[in-house]
Parts: sequence; C-alpha cells; structure tokens
Amino acid sequence: MLSADSTLSRTTTRCALVLLCASLALVTSPSSALAGQDAAAKESAAAVKAAFLADIEAMRVKFVGLAEAFPPDKYTWRPMDGVRSVSEVLMLIASEGYGFAPTAFGGKPAMSREEAGALPKVTDKAQVIGHLNKGFAYAKQTLEAVDPATLSGKRNVFGRDRTTPEIVLLVGGDMHEHLGQLIAYARMNRIVPPWSK
Repeated sequence: MLSADSTLSRTTTRCALVLLCASLALVTSPSSALAGQDAAAKESAAAVKAAFLADIEAMRVKFVGLAEAFPPDKYTWRPMDGVRSVSEVLMLIASEGYGFAPTAFGGKPAMSREEAGALPKVTDKAQVIGHLNKGFAYAKQTLEAVDPATLSGKRNVFGRDRTTPEIVLLVGGDMHEHLGQLIAYARMNRIVPPWSK
C-alpha cells in the first residue's frame, strides 16, 4: 500500500516530467501554418497548463500543511533581521496566488495593489491559512479558465517577452523556492514537514 507521501511524490514527479516534455515540445515546435503543427503546439500548451495546475495543487498541500504545523507563536519568527518571517513567507505565497500567478498568464489580480500591500502585515495563523487557501484557489480558478490556444505565443512578464514554459518555470520556480525557505524555517524550529512524518 502506498503512503500519502509517496503518492504525492509520484504525482509531483509525473507532473514535472509532463511539464518538461510539454515545455520542450512547445519550445522546439517551429512556427508553421501547417494545421498539424499548430494542433501539436496547442496540445503541448494544454499539457503544460495541466501539469502546472497539478504542481500548484501539490504546492498548496505542502504550504498549507506547513502553515498548520507551525504554532501561532512562531508565525513572527525569522532566522535573522532583514529576512521574511514565517507569516510573511506564507502571505507572500498567498499574494502570488492572488496576483503573480494569474497575471503572468493574462488574468486579473484578485485585489488592488493597496490590498496586496497590506498582506505581509497579517500574522494571525487562522487568517494566514485562510489567505493561503484563497490565494491558491484564485490562482487555480484563473489558470483553469485560460484557453490553451492563447498559451502558444509569448506574453510580456516583467518587461520581457516569455514563452509559456518560461512563465511556468518563473512562477513555479519562485513558489518552490519559497517552499524550500519555509521547510528550512520549519527544520530550524524542530518542526517536521507533515509529508515527511
């Protein structure tokens, strides 16, 4: 019988492989008016989208699991001055769900800049977890609504034209980086990530 950890790990690995293969297909497909190549590009874009949505769900499970594992008195903990606290890392991820991930794919942010600017100040555990879940739900809802046909071209993100695979790697890579940061914070506080138990 497989544990939840190994199932989640296998799912994440499969998603990464699909994402890599679809990204390579999308990047290496030459521009052509031929319907077959156009259909292949759209199919690759759909595969990239599906793999990224699966990865977002895997990250949601891990971020929320860590948020629940930290006791409330550790939410303001930071390893040193000048770096984000536990709650600030979690609220950054909520903010990325509300804005960064959706807008990178052409969607609208869930809130104004002023509202997003207030998020780092939230330190209450229940509110942080609530925002985390809402941020991931908004990102997922927005990305699910994206037509894969619109993903085969380039989109301007941070002042540079990027392909869909580049955007997926940028957004996903950033979120995974912060997951690693939060895992390090947990270990420094003798908190075992729930999927490692």
